[in-house]
Parts: sequence; structure tokens; C-alpha cells
Amino acid sequence: MKSSPIRHDWKIEEVEKLFALPFNDLLFKAHCIHRENFDPNQVQISTLLSIKTGACPEDCSYCPQSVRYDTGVEKEPLMAVDTVIEQASQAKEQGATRFCMGAAWRSPKDKDLDQVIKMVQGVKALGMETCLTLGMLKKEQSEKLSAAGLDYYNHNIDSSEEFYDKIITTRKFDQRIDTLKNVQDAGINVCSGGIVGMGESQRDRGGMLMALANLEKHPGSVPINSLVQVKGTPLHGIEKIDALDFVRTIAVARIMMPESMVRLSAGRNEMSEAVQAMCFFAGANSIFYGEKLLTTANPEENKDMALFNKLGIEPMPAKH
Repeated sequence: MKSSPIRHDWKIEEVEKLFALPFNDLLFKAHCIHRENFDPNQVQISTLLSIKTGACPEDCSYCPQSVRYDTGVEKEPLMAVDTVIEQASQAKEQGATRFCMGAAWRSPKDKDLDQVIKMVQGVKALGMETCLTLGMLKKEQSEKLSAAGLDYYNHNIDSSEEFYDKIITTRKFDQRIDTLKNVQDAGINVCSGGIVGMGESQRDRGGMLMALANLEKHPGSVPINSLVQVKGTPLHGIEKIDALDFVRTIAVARIMMPESMVRLSAGRNEMSEAVQAMCFFAGANSIFYGEKLLTTANPEENKDMALFNKLGIEPMPAKH
């Protein structure tokens, strides 16, 4: 029997106790749970493409794509379907098994959704898993994407409910949870995580993980992002998260959501190989692969493969 039952009733005090464990004890506990559920030497590879960039009306303090901040990000229209499928094909050749498409919208218009559905169908025809992040979704839109065969929908909750309004004022935390519910009710896997290093407390990091773990069904993927500071955004120049606190967050995510893919997401460019290795040991088993994450830099593919070789890690095979 597995020592880590799936729970949806976490209390913040329990989560804080996990964060307070001695570092070695926390990593050992997380690694044991990781081994029970996954091959510890396999990491799933996803590629992320911005299919519509810039001019987002939201005011997320971390985001260079907000129309409110001058960050040098150029507004670009929705990509052509053929261009997206060509990029997905290249990603597959480089080892990616999941292709994620992101659009800087508050929520998609129905006519745009029809175009995006053609992209989903084209990428699926390549034999890849598909993921979208388009902002808030209504129930009917979620059902439409489910009927088109979408595998995952990404909608990060960003932080704890308590810290949320210090980062974003143009939408409420509850609206994020509503979208996740719409997506899950439509039978699509949820990809949802958050960002650390935005000036939040450790309790807030725990609160973010608790909100995800206490969903009716755990997210299939939990991306943990380390804030990439972009000049022109309100969070530029903020004190950076300590690397070991980041590793702790990965470990606690693995303990609380034993069967979810925990993705080492944005911020890897600023992490040493040793810190990334600790994250893989602590339960991270998914990365974004490629030189760019929407609008911020990411390690080049060959750099990742060199690190995988050093660690004896292999890309996780595609699911069929």
C-alpha cells in the first residue's frame, strides 16, 4: 500500500509543518513518495509556444504581456494554424511529448476559439498531448474544447487566496477556481500551479499548494514557477526567493499531490544545475523545453539534455 494517500482536506497548519521539516527530512519524504508513483529517472518534456502575444488587459504584476506595463513586448496577432502545427512538429522532433499553446487573453472570444480548436486537432494528429492557456473559460467553452480532444488546460492560481490581490486586481481568485471547475467538469485535465518569489510569505506558498491539493481532483500537472523579473513590471527589482526555499516548495508540492506531474517551470535559466538536480530529487518530473517560455528565456534544449545525461535522467516516453 502507498504511504501517501490522495487527500483533499489539507489544513494550512499541516502544510506549514511540512515546510518546517529539516531540509533532508523533507527531501527524503518527498523522494520516497515520488518513487512510489513515478520512475525517478524520467522527466516529461513539454514545449510552450505563445500563439498570441501581448496587449493583455489584465494587470498581473509579474507579466510582461500586460498592456499596462512598458516591457518592450510587441503585440502580435493570433498565429496561423499551419505555423503552429509546424512548430509543434519541430518540438516533437526535439523530444517534446506535450505541446502547450498560450494566448494573452483575459478570456477567448468564440471566433478565436474556433481557430485554436483547429490548432489542437492539428497537434493531436502529430501524436502529441495538447495543452492550452487562454485565460478564463466559460462552461460552454470548456465543453467545446473537450469535444475537440484537448488533453490539458493550464490556468495557474498564481498564489494563495490571501496574497492574490497584492499581485492582481483585475480578476478575483474565485474566478480562477471557477475556470478550473469548468475545465474539470468538462473532462479536461487541469494544469495549474503558481509563481514563487513575488514577495509572498512561506505561508502563502503553502496556501497556494493547499488550494490546488484541496480541489475536487488534483491537477494533472502542477507548474511551479520562480519569478522571472522583467524590467517595466511592478515586481522588477524585488528580492529573489532563496534557492533552497524553492526546492522546499517543489518537495511540499510532491508530498501533497503524490500523483501529479510537478513541473519545474519558469526561472530555470537562473538556477544552477545543482539546484535543478535537487528539484528532480524532491519530486519535479516535468520541464518546459526550448529557448523561450512565452516571452522569457529558458535553457536551450542541448543544455537540458547535457544535464539529463549528467543525472542519468531520460525523457518520459509519450503516452499512447
